[in-house]
Amino acid sequence: MRSVLVMLAMVATACQSRPADPDLARELAGAYPVEAAPNGTVRTFDIVAAATEIPMLDGAPLRVWAYNGTVPGPTLRLRLGETLRVNFTNRLPQETTIHWHGVRVPNAMDGVPHATQPPIASGESFVYEFTPKDAGTFWFHPHVRSSEQVERGLYGLLIVEDVVPPPYSRDVTWILDDWLLAPDRQIVPQFNSPHELGHDGRWGNVISVNGRTDTRLRVTSGERIRLRLLNSSNGRIYVPDLAGLDAKIIAVDGLYTREPLRLERFELAPGNRLDLDIQITGGGRSLIVSDVYSQRRVNPLAEIEVDDAVGKVVAFASPARAKVPVWSAALTMPVTHEFRLNARRGGPLGIEWTIDGKAFAGHEHAHHAGLVLQRGTWARLRFVNDSARLHPIHLHGMFFKVLARDDVAVDEGFFRDTVLIHGGESIDIGLVPLDAGEWMMHCHILEHAEAGMMTMISVRDGPGPEAPRAGSEKP
Repeated sequence: MRSVLVMLAMVATACQSRPADPDLARELAGAYPVEAAPNGTVRTFDIVAAATEIPMLDGAPLRVWAYNGTVPGPTLRLRLGETLRVNFTNRLPQETTIHWHGVRVPNAMDGVPHATQPPIASGESFVYEFTPKDAGTFWFHPHVRSSEQVERGLYGLLIVEDVVPPPYSRDVTWILDDWLLAPDRQIVPQFNSPHELGHDGRWGNVISVNGRTDTRLRVTSGERIRLRLLNSSNGRIYVPDLAGLDAKIIAVDGLYTREPLRLERFELAPGNRLDLDIQITGGGRSLIVSDVYSQRRVNPLAEIEVDDAVGKVVAFASPARAKVPVWSAALTMPVTHEFRLNARRGGPLGIEWTIDGKAFAGHEHAHHAGLVLQRGTWARLRFVNDSARLHPIHLHGMFFKVLARDDVAVDEGFFRDTVLIHGGESIDIGLVPLDAGEWMMHCHILEHAEAGMMTMISVRDGPGPEAPRAGSEKP
C-alpha cells in the first residue's frame, strides 16, 4: 500500500512540474504584438499632480487632488506606433507615481514604487516614456497610497488609437466614479476605515460620469458612436444598462473582442474598461443609462438624447475581429499555481487581506515574488476566493483569458487585465507572459490592496514556473 501511495505522489509531482503544452502558447501568435513598433513620432504631455478646488459633481466647489487641475485628469491620445512622453511633476503633500493601467510598458515605466522606480517625492519630477504595443482604452493613476490618492481624484485616460481609426461619428469617453461626501459636501477625509477594509472597499454616496452628476450626450439618428467606459471607483461595481440602444461590446480592457458581443450583464469592476459600438436609430427620445448592479437600487448614470434630425448613416465593418484563442485544451493541463485569497485580523490597519496566507508588507518589499513565470510559456493560474468579499484581481504587464468559473469551462471571446472574483468563487485563467520584469498583481478594490492583497509576478527568461513565496511576511 505504501509503495502505491509513493507512486501516486510521484505521478502527481510530475504532473505539477510538467511544462505547459507549447501548442497553447503558439495559439496566441497574432493575437497581439510581441514588440512595440515605434514610428518615430513622439507625443509629449506635461502633467502636474496637485491639490486644488474645482467645481464638480453638482457644480459646487470640491477640494480634490487633480492632474492638471481637472477631475478626471487629461485624456492623452496618440496613435499606435507613436511614443508617449510624459513630463510629470509632483506637487502633492505625499510621494506618488503614475501607473499605466493595462498598458504593456517596459518594466521601468510601470510606476510601482520600489519595484520599478523610486517613489516621486513632493516637489520632484519624473519622465515616463514608452511606445504602447496595443491600441485601446487604458488609464493612469497613482500606485502609492492608491486608496486615498485615486479617491481624491487622481486618474485620467490614455487612448491609443488604431493606425487608421474606424470612422465612427464620434468617440466618446465616460469615466464612472463614486464619491463619499460628508455633510459639508466635501470628500470624507478618513481613508481605509474598518468598514471599507472589512467589506468591499469604499462605496460613495454620489455617482458621477466624467466628474458630473448631470452628464448628457446629445446624438442624431443615424450616428454610430464609440463609447469608452472606465470604472475608476475604489470599490464599486457597475453593470451599465443602455436599454433601448443597439450597443455591442467591441473591446474589453483595451483589446478588441473576437466579434461584436451583445451588452448584457457585464460586471464592470474597478479598473475594467468596455468599448461599445452604438448605432443610433429613432429620433425624438431620451434614454437614461443606468447602473443595475444591485437589483434593490437602480442608479442613473447619464442621459442620451436622440434628436429628431436624421444624420448620415455610418456603415463599416466592426473593428471587433481580433484573434482570441479558445484554448480548448487548457483545462486538461495542470494548474501552474493556485492563489488563495482571504483575510485575517492584524497588521497596521487592523485587517490583512492575504494572497496564499501572506499580506504584502509594503512596496518597499516589492522584490519578493509570489510567482516566477517563464517568458513566452503558457501558464494556467487559479484564484480561489476563500473570503465572502469581492476581489477584482488585476495583473500588470500582461493580458489573460478566463478559462473557467467554479470549474465550469468558459470562452469569453476576449482578453482581460482585471477579473472580478465573487465570494467563494474560483476562477482559472490562461496567459502567456511576453514581457520580462517584476510585475505587480493585486486586488483593485484599493482598500484591499492597501491592506496587503498584493504580490509580485516575476517574468524571467530562465527556467520556470516556480512559486518561491506568495508575498512578503509582515515584520
